[in-house]
Amino acid sequence: MTGGVTAGTELPPLELPEISRTALALFAGASGDHNPIHLDLDVARSAGLEDVFAHGMLSMAYLGRLLTGWIPQERLRSFRVRFAAVTPVRGKPTCTGRVVSVEDGLATLELAVTLADGTTTLTGEAIIAL
Repeated sequence: MTGGVTAGTELPPLELPEISRTALALFAGASGDHNPIHLDLDVARSAGLEDVFAHGMLSMAYLGRLLTGWIPQERLRSFRVRFAAVTPVRGKPTCTGRVVSVEDGLATLELAVTLADGTTTLTGEAIIAL
């Protein structure tokens, strides 16, 4: 999987199903984040939104899945993200990664979560041991 990793190497994209209300409820239970803005339509509307939206950490978890589908978890040295936009219920995220540099046995990756309409909801960086 990581043999021949060089700058420009692209990870196979992780295409996910549409975010459902069920997925949000399950993630809330798994993560302990029961913020009603992610679960309760009335609360979302009272905040001026059309609907609930996905937890940012759900998208980060999907990026983690992209990484650990490519390398064993113990090779992950750092992983950070920046939340750029909300992921609406029924949004269809795709996780991508690209190696931007390789130095001293470590690869630095640029990561993103993008919706089908082209909106980037999360950007990030990971460093992995080769």
